[in-house]
Amino acid sequence: MNNNSLRRATEADIPLIRQMAERIWWEHYPSIISEDQIAYMLELMYNDQALLLQMKEEGQEFWLPEKNGQALGFLAVSRKEGGDYFLHKFYLDTRERGLGTIVFELLLARYPDLHTLRLRVNRRNFKSVNFYFKVGFRIEYCIDTPFGGGYVMDDFQMIYPCFPSTPTPIS
Repeated sequence: MNNNSLRRATEADIPLIRQMAERIWWEHYPSIISEDQIAYMLELMYNDQALLLQMKEEGQEFWLPEKNGQALGFLAVSRKEGGDYFLHKFYLDTRERGLGTIVFELLLARYPDLHTLRLRVNRRNFKSVNFYFKVGFRIEYCIDTPFGGGYVMDDFQMIYPCFPSTPTPIS
Protein backbone atom coordinates (compact mmCIF):
# COMPACT_ATOMS: atom_id res chain seq x y z
CA MET A 1 0.00 0.00 0.00
CA ASN A 2 1.32 3.40 -1.00
CA ASN A 3 0.99 5.87 1.88
CA ASN A 4 2.85 8.67 0.08
CA SER A 5 1.19 12.04 -0.31
CA LEU A 6 2.07 15.62 -1.18
CA ARG A 7 0.95 18.39 1.17
CA ARG A 8 1.10 22.10 0.40
CA ALA A 9 3.50 23.73 2.87
CA THR A 10 2.56 26.82 4.85
CA GLU A 11 4.49 29.45 6.78
CA ALA A 12 4.25 27.17 9.81
CA ASP A 13 6.41 24.63 7.93
CA ILE A 14 9.34 27.03 7.43
CA PRO A 15 11.33 25.71 10.44
CA LEU A 16 10.87 22.13 9.18
CA ILE A 17 11.97 23.09 5.64
CA ARG A 18 15.02 24.92 7.03
CA GLN A 19 16.00 21.89 9.15
CA MET A 20 15.61 19.47 6.25
CA ALA A 21 17.62 21.78 3.96
CA GLU A 22 20.48 21.86 6.48
CA ARG A 23 20.53 18.06 6.77
CA ILE A 24 20.16 17.36 3.06
CA TRP A 25 22.69 19.96 1.88
CA TRP A 26 25.39 18.91 4.38
CA GLU A 27 24.89 15.27 3.48
CA HIS A 28 24.71 15.69 -0.29
CA TYR A 29 26.75 18.70 -1.43
CA PRO A 30 30.27 18.46 0.12
CA SER A 31 31.44 16.32 -2.81
CA ILE A 32 30.02 18.86 -5.29
CA ILE A 33 30.69 22.34 -3.85
CA SER A 34 32.88 23.70 -1.03
CA GLU A 35 31.71 23.72 2.57
CA ASP A 36 32.01 27.53 2.55
CA GLN A 37 29.66 27.71 -0.43
CA ILE A 38 27.18 25.33 1.24
CA ALA A 39 27.12 27.50 4.37
CA TYR A 40 26.76 30.67 2.28
CA MET A 41 23.89 29.31 0.16
CA LEU A 42 22.02 27.83 3.12
CA GLU A 43 22.19 31.13 4.99
CA LEU A 44 21.11 33.09 1.91
CA MET A 45 18.27 30.85 0.69
CA TYR A 46 17.02 28.96 3.73
CA ASN A 47 16.79 31.44 6.58
CA ASP A 48 13.24 32.08 7.80
CA GLN A 49 12.91 35.45 6.04
CA ALA A 50 14.24 34.12 2.72
CA LEU A 51 11.82 31.18 2.78
CA LEU A 52 8.90 33.46 3.65
CA LEU A 53 9.86 35.77 0.77
CA GLN A 54 10.02 32.82 -1.62
CA MET A 55 6.56 31.66 -0.50
CA LYS A 56 4.80 35.00 -0.32
CA GLU A 57 6.47 37.38 -2.76
CA GLU A 58 8.23 35.20 -5.32
CA GLY A 59 5.22 32.93 -5.75
CA GLN A 60 6.98 29.64 -5.02
CA GLU A 61 4.53 26.94 -3.98
CA PHE A 62 6.25 24.69 -1.43
CA TRP A 63 5.21 21.07 -1.10
CA LEU A 64 6.05 18.46 1.52
CA PRO A 65 6.13 14.85 0.34
CA GLU A 66 4.95 12.72 3.25
CA LYS A 67 4.60 9.08 4.14
CA ASN A 68 2.18 8.28 6.93
CA GLY A 69 2.23 11.97 7.89
CA GLN A 70 6.06 12.12 8.17
CA ALA A 71 7.80 14.74 5.96
CA LEU A 72 10.27 13.15 3.54
CA GLY A 73 11.64 16.34 1.97
CA PHE A 74 10.44 19.49 0.24
CA LEU A 75 9.75 20.84 -3.24
CA ALA A 76 9.12 24.34 -4.59
CA VAL A 77 7.49 25.24 -7.90
CA SER A 78 6.50 28.53 -9.48
CA ARG A 79 4.17 29.23 -12.36
CA LYS A 80 5.64 31.16 -15.26
CA GLU A 81 3.48 31.78 -18.33
CA GLY A 82 0.57 29.62 -19.40
CA GLY A 83 1.42 26.03 -18.57
CA ASP A 84 5.12 26.74 -18.03
CA TYR A 85 6.51 26.10 -14.55
CA PHE A 86 9.89 26.20 -12.82
CA LEU A 87 11.00 23.60 -10.25
CA HIS A 88 13.17 25.51 -7.77
CA LYS A 89 13.65 22.75 -5.22
CA PHE A 90 13.34 18.95 -5.22
CA TYR A 91 14.96 17.57 -2.08
CA LEU A 92 14.28 14.27 -0.39
CA ASP A 93 15.56 13.48 3.10
CA THR A 94 15.57 9.72 2.57
CA ARG A 95 17.15 7.17 0.27
CA GLU A 96 14.04 5.03 -0.19
CA ARG A 97 14.32 3.39 -3.60
CA GLY A 98 11.82 4.71 -6.14
CA LEU A 99 10.60 7.52 -3.89
CA GLY A 100 11.86 10.29 -6.19
CA THR A 101 9.78 8.99 -9.09
CA ILE A 102 6.69 8.62 -6.86
CA VAL A 103 7.08 12.17 -5.54
CA PHE A 104 7.66 13.55 -9.05
CA GLU A 105 4.45 11.89 -10.26
CA LEU A 106 2.54 13.30 -7.26
CA LEU A 107 3.88 16.75 -8.14
CA LEU A 108 2.87 16.48 -11.80
CA ALA A 109 -0.66 15.54 -10.71
CA ARG A 110 -0.91 18.88 -8.84
CA TYR A 111 -0.44 20.83 -12.08
CA PRO A 112 -2.82 19.43 -14.70
CA ASP A 113 -2.20 22.43 -16.98
CA LEU A 114 1.56 21.81 -17.01
CA HIS A 115 3.05 22.12 -20.47
CA THR A 116 6.73 22.45 -19.59
CA LEU A 117 8.68 22.22 -16.35
CA ARG A 118 12.18 23.63 -16.13
CA LEU A 119 14.84 23.39 -13.44
CA ARG A 120 18.51 24.10 -12.88
CA VAL A 121 20.89 21.55 -11.42
CA ASN A 122 24.62 21.69 -10.75
CA ARG A 123 26.47 20.01 -13.61
CA ARG A 124 28.54 17.95 -11.13
CA ASN A 125 25.44 16.73 -9.29
CA PHE A 126 25.48 13.46 -11.27
CA LYS A 127 22.99 11.61 -9.09
CA SER A 128 20.34 14.32 -9.50
CA VAL A 129 21.05 14.87 -13.20
CA ASN A 130 20.63 11.14 -13.82
CA PHE A 131 17.38 11.09 -11.82
CA TYR A 132 16.01 13.96 -13.93
CA PHE A 133 16.96 12.10 -17.12
CA LYS A 134 15.20 9.01 -15.77
CA VAL A 135 11.89 10.84 -15.23
CA GLY A 136 11.98 12.48 -18.67
CA PHE A 137 13.92 15.74 -18.45
CA ARG A 138 16.49 16.69 -21.07
CA ILE A 139 19.23 19.32 -21.00
CA GLU A 140 18.10 22.58 -22.53
CA TYR A 141 21.42 24.42 -22.07
CA CYS A 142 24.35 25.10 -19.71
CA ILE A 143 24.34 28.28 -17.65
CA ASP A 144 26.88 29.83 -15.28
CA THR A 145 25.30 32.28 -12.84
CA PRO A 146 27.27 34.48 -10.40
CA PHE A 147 25.61 33.93 -7.03
CA GLY A 148 27.35 36.43 -4.79
CA GLY A 149 30.12 35.81 -2.28
CA GLY A 150 32.43 35.07 -5.22
CA TYR A 151 30.50 31.89 -6.07
CA VAL A 152 29.19 30.80 -9.45
CA MET A 153 26.46 28.25 -10.01
CA ASP A 154 27.50 26.08 -12.98
CA ASP A 155 24.24 24.44 -13.92
CA PHE A 156 22.34 22.58 -16.56
CA GLN A 157 18.96 24.06 -17.28
CA MET A 158 16.76 21.05 -17.91
CA ILE A 159 13.27 20.87 -19.37
CA TYR A 160 10.46 18.36 -18.92
CA PRO A 161 8.06 18.61 -21.84
CA CYS A 162 4.54 17.38 -21.25
CA PHE A 163 2.76 16.30 -24.36
CA PRO A 164 -0.99 16.10 -24.88
CA SER A 165 -2.38 12.64 -24.25
CA THR A 166 -4.22 12.73 -27.59
CA PRO A 167 -1.86 12.73 -30.57
CA THR A 168 -2.28 15.58 -33.03
CA PRO A 169 -2.94 14.30 -36.55
CA ILE A 170 -0.23 15.11 -39.10
CA SER A 171 -1.56 16.64 -42.31
